[in-house]
Amino acid sequence: MPIIIPKDLPAYDSLKKEKIFVMDENRAGKQDIRPIQIAILNLMPTKEETETQLVRLLSNSPLQIKITFINTATYTATHTSTDHMQRFYRSLDEVKQMKFDGMIITGAPVETLKFEEVAYWNELVEIMNYADKKVTSTIYICWGAQAALYHHFGIGKMPLDKKLFGVFPTSANVQNDMLLKGMDDVFYIPNSRHTRIDEEKARNSKELRILAEGEDNGIAIMKTPDNKKFFFTGHSEYDRDTLKKEYMRDVEKGLQIDVPQNYFFEGSTKRVNMSWKSTANLLFYNWLNYYVYQVTPFQLEKI
Repeated sequence: MPIIIPKDLPAYDSLKKEKIFVMDENRAGKQDIRPIQIAILNLMPTKEETETQLVRLLSNSPLQIKITFINTATYTATHTSTDHMQRFYRSLDEVKQMKFDGMIITGAPVETLKFEEVAYWNELVEIMNYADKKVTSTIYICWGAQAALYHHFGIGKMPLDKKLFGVFPTSANVQNDMLLKGMDDVFYIPNSRHTRIDEEKARNSKELRILAEGEDNGIAIMKTPDNKKFFFTGHSEYDRDTLKKEYMRDVEKGLQIDVPQNYFFEGSTKRVNMSWKSTANLLFYNWLNYYVYQVTPFQLEKI
């Protein structure tokens, strides 16, 4: 089944070339089916790149899915054109009367700031509270996960001695959680961050379930027992070249940056070993199927 996005969204042509079944809104409106409604709060500076990454993963299911992109009204994107934001994004005020089957809140390059120092923090708190009431299940990614853990459970973040940068082996902590269905015993998740969550407090919380972790990257995936909140501390949604672009950017700026671990084929900084592609597809497919589609009411107003 297709993913429903505007035909003039840049991701549309990119995904069509990859033979991913995308459908414009006009065609979708002629079909007698209730699509799954997914909202994406995109806090990343590279809006178009993140849009394509997430839509690609959400398309890997037999469901018809309609995407609504949300932005913060209290902060204006500086890396994306005003025209793009006005055409494809809506503010919380524009959607607050709506309900969604699922929501994704991305990371953001603000992790070295205190949460309250982030320009749009109060608005993000409002959006997280909105998700609690009007969304069946929400995925929080990287800094988005840190923000949600802090807001909902008072779990803070701590600076790392050096940037966690690369693709790290991860293993399940539990058996038979449907989010991890189909995963290998060891799977891989990209990370690019300067901070970590307070893992001791997270482990002692009765309101959280740790699903997966790794020796180097720590707690990788958590959820709440009611399955309404999922926390991904890494970036399984990243494209093949995302870490490469970040590495080359910092090298060209003369910044101190290590080669991303477990990322390039040995002896090369050009050939990428994309070892996390199946992991990413399974995580988003399983979340959509088992924690959104199977439990969300047919009538959205009943959420």
